Amino acid sequence: MLSAPAYASTPGTTKAASTPTPTSSATTVLRGRASWYGIYFQGRKTTSGERFNRFKYTCAHKTLPFGTRLRVSNVKNGKSVVVRVTDRGPFRHERIIDLSEIAARPLGITECGAATVVAEVVKANTPLGPATTPDNLAELFAADPNPDAAYTTYSVPNDDAPEPNAATPVAPTEKPALIAAATVSKTVVMTATESVNCPSGFLIQAGSFGDVANARQMQARIKSLLPDVKVELSQDLLDGRQRSRVFVGNFGERPEAEAVRQQLRVWGIGGLVREVALR
Repeated sequence: MLSAPAYASTPGTTKAASTPTPTSSATTVLRGRASWYGIYFQGRKTTSGERFNRFKYTCAHKTLPFGTRLRVSNVKNGKSVVVRVTDRGPFRHERIIDLSEIAARPLGITECGAATVVAEVVKANTPLGPATTPDNLAELFAADPNPDAAYTTYSVPNDDAPEPNAATPVAPTEKPALIAAATVSKTVVMTATESVNCPSGFLIQAGSFGDVANARQMQARIKSLLPDVKVELSQDLLDGRQRSRVFVGNFGERPEAEAVRQQLRVWGIGGLVREVALR
């Protein structure tokens, strides 16, 4: 179901407080639900005065200045796209952004209707369109100061900020700072319909063994390191050979799985994240 942006002239809407733009030492990040709009609004005038074109990489946001560019990443599948703010909205279902059809498609949002995303304010000359998934997507997602809220806006330290002058005392390490948050929880806005439409999760395959004893040894080791995470053994016939595979967790979001995979790497355990149907 499409979630249409609300235009400036729409009765009953209230103007939200302006969202700060990023400074040289911090990046503004938004986390929440994203939806899309398409053919029904084709050619209509947006709040910025531009005509809406579902084949251009644009979006609607409640407060960010027109022309702001955002790299939007679907936290479930890791896909990313860069868009430009040209409209106001969405004002329904506590969502943070409405993407044009062409921008929503590579993220998988046209099939799901909505998805949880992390959106970073990027430089004005960043190319629009499908983008490389940020290496720090898991860290950006985990940095959210209020993860239980339906949506949040926060700032995180900018890794490529200029190094301080050697003669200048080094300031304490910056931490993520909360700018704004919803008053309702994210469980309220993630309706049953949205959850059913995209029934996928993520597992870490931590090893594939020909000898089941080796697989069980790996399973036991991971359980000792991560006692609160599910670690299962799967025995399958692959290419005529019996293989025993070790799977870690069942994570709802890719960044959660990636964070655990990185922790396993620290302990010398390799692995890869696989998308699966929820069980």
